[in-house]
Amino acid sequence: MKKCLGTIMYFLFVLNAFSQSESFKISGKIIDDESKNPIESVTVQINNYTVVTNTSGEFYFDKLSNGIYELKFSSVGYLSITKQISVLNKNIELIIELENQSKSLRDLEVKSIRASAKMPFAKTNLFKGDIEKLNTGQDIPFILNQTPSVVINSDAGTGIGYTGISIRGTDASRINVTLNGIPFNDAESQGTFFVDLPDFSSSTNSIQIQRGVGTSSNGTSAFGATINVSTNEINANAYAELNNSYGSFNSLKNTVKIGTGLMKNNILIDARLSQIKSDGYIDRANSKLQSFFFSTAYIKNNSSLRFNIISGKEKTYQAWNGISESKLYTNRTFNISGTEKTGEPYMNETDNYTQSHYQLFYNQKVNSFWHFNTAFFYTKGFGYYENYKANQKYSSYGLTNPNATRTDLIRQQWLDNDFYGQIISTQYKKGKSLLTMGGSWNKYLGKHIGKVIWAAKGAIPSDYQYYYNNAIKSEWSSYAKLQQSLSNQFDFFIDLQYRTVNYQINGFKKNPSLLMDRNFGFFNPKIGLTYSKNGWQTFLSYSIANKEPNRADFEVDVLHQPKSERLHDVEFGIEKRKENFNVSATIYYMNYNNQLVLTGKINDVGAYTRTNVDNSYRLGLELQAGVKIHKSIDINSNVTISKNKIKNFSEFIDNYDLGGQNEIKHSNTNIALSPSIISSTIVNLKLIKNIQLSLIGKFVGEQFLDNTQNSNRKLASFYTQDIKAIFTLKNKLFKETLMMLNVNNIFNKMYQPNGYTFSYIYGGINTTENYYFPMAGTNFNISLNLKL
Repeated sequence: MKKCLGTIMYFLFVLNAFSQSESFKISGKIIDDESKNPIESVTVQINNYTVVTNTSGEFYFDKLSNGIYELKFSSVGYLSITKQISVLNKNIELIIELENQSKSLRDLEVKSIRASAKMPFAKTNLFKGDIEKLNTGQDIPFILNQTPSVVINSDAGTGIGYTGISIRGTDASRINVTLNGIPFNDAESQGTFFVDLPDFSSSTNSIQIQRGVGTSSNGTSAFGATINVSTNEINANAYAELNNSYGSFNSLKNTVKIGTGLMKNNILIDARLSQIKSDGYIDRANSKLQSFFFSTAYIKNNSSLRFNIISGKEKTYQAWNGISESKLYTNRTFNISGTEKTGEPYMNETDNYTQSHYQLFYNQKVNSFWHFNTAFFYTKGFGYYENYKANQKYSSYGLTNPNATRTDLIRQQWLDNDFYGQIISTQYKKGKSLLTMGGSWNKYLGKHIGKVIWAAKGAIPSDYQYYYNNAIKSEWSSYAKLQQSLSNQFDFFIDLQYRTVNYQINGFKKNPSLLMDRNFGFFNPKIGLTYSKNGWQTFLSYSIANKEPNRADFEVDVLHQPKSERLHDVEFGIEKRKENFNVSATIYYMNYNNQLVLTGKINDVGAYTRTNVDNSYRLGLELQAGVKIHKSIDINSNVTISKNKIKNFSEFIDNYDLGGQNEIKHSNTNIALSPSIISSTIVNLKLIKNIQLSLIGKFVGEQFLDNTQNSNRKLASFYTQDIKAIFTLKNKLFKETLMMLNVNNIFNKMYQPNGYTFSYIYGGINTTENYYFPMAGTNFNISLNLKL
């Protein structure tokens, strides 16, 4: 032990001595290319370390040795640029000009809903270079895995196909997601299905994650987090890219990207074509995914017009039933889907869906103070999932057969929907005041159709529909945000939003006569204060969010209709940034009224339904730190420690012996799927020129499958370790060659980050059945990206 400690101390001494050798400084000021005014809150990145400019637009890096450094400058509303700076025995001072928002198509559609550096909210930004090095074909949740408070999962066990994400224990149906400021959440379930837009990451130039309520956005309420994805960047120069990757389980991604750059006629065109295939870790959980992206823009003086088409088509073998506890330790890749068919599993037990997004943006710089933006959008989705069902009653499908009462059959459940609307925003900036006003409206039309396409014993009419229900959801919202600089140190922020929702539901699959027409009106205020001085920044904010129930929540009798939910969110954060390290802490208290949770209660048609619980809360501490201990070594880490509780609720258990349900009261129990510890660490080692090695660790504490805090219904904690090697070569055979090797879960940890449970009483015995979604053991992926 003493020898080990001695070795460590010697190693640290050598590093320290090396760092004390002659060093130099790169400093500078960033200004607007038009007004020549300094720009604050610009992100400046050198290697793997990042600083943010102060109110005077200034930044610096010191303790640099001789060499060539690549600096990246990024800010919402400005074009990102990269510069190579040579340090040779002297300090360097720079003046950097960024093109202002009159030429930027990432203008108000993003800026109006994103949190700037001095807004009083917990947030994380990922830029294009970060995303490129994480994108190997997996869904966006896996790209966000190393950000604070995030837990991810995958039905197929690989990150390709259906994936899920939670932030601070908040599931995807409570996370507001926008694409270029346009709502992405499904209007009915309010969930997010990134599988519908495969390889969308290849067209993304930045992502911002706001934790907590955050600033007002468009679409469904942010009830714990916001994810804003942006594609509307200007690629000033023509380009072509080929991105390919191959990995375990025959996972394959092929992407082609081309762009004209900004041509003399002020027009630019960007396009992408992608395909992703994978066999999946779980049996038969294969994915066949295709997508394309097309964007064209016209930029003239103080205005711009852009049109986007983003389309994806997915076919995935169903793996969303999970695996029973009895199979978990004997055959953890077992897939029950398709096994109702006698003999070999039914091979077309698939989900098939196509979704296309059409977006039209117009930006106008009115004068030096006023900017205006609007966008119109239309999203078309249609598809079905298909199941082989054994021994079904003809009467359950509204059918009769004189020769039989039951049959095996194949059914399809279709969803055909249209979602359209408009977002609008205007911004006034003068002196120390920034006023943003905006809002949106949208309408959703959803058709739910059930078809029987085959029956073993016949008697099925052609193109037979056994249910047809439709739903209409309309939404209006408006907001006003004021960011006011009170002094050189204090910034005040207030954000007032009003949102209305109307639901019209014309029946459900199992309850076609149940009609709903519900209206909701929500006032969502946010207020906060930020203090900045000498590299320190502190904020305090208070926010209220309200959220309507999901479509499925309404499938109960009229007397037991769900109430809307309310969240009170208090956040306090402190951050310190210097040239070689940064550290931050955020304390949050999220108190819920009438949160909708699963309690085991069944609705009128025997399905489990969510129930309002009076009081519940999340109390947590998020810690982040980054340090550059040597020019070739940096470490970034984050950890979230939280307490997530429901004060009182009743659990309901099916009693098959007596009929009905037994009620069991609980108090002060953990909220389901809310780990009390989540942490991530990345160690980056630049061993030799052009090669970087990253050691990536992730720990997630134990999670309970329901809200009873029953030790027999939980997911074990897990730690995974990944290794990533990146080789970059510039201006040789191609403009840039990027090779990446990822070895994931190198310790072959058998873990499952998601699951569900249900209990029942039969024969006098209380039985609990747990189901899990296992993740793959050790697996690899290798990528080759060429910029021509």
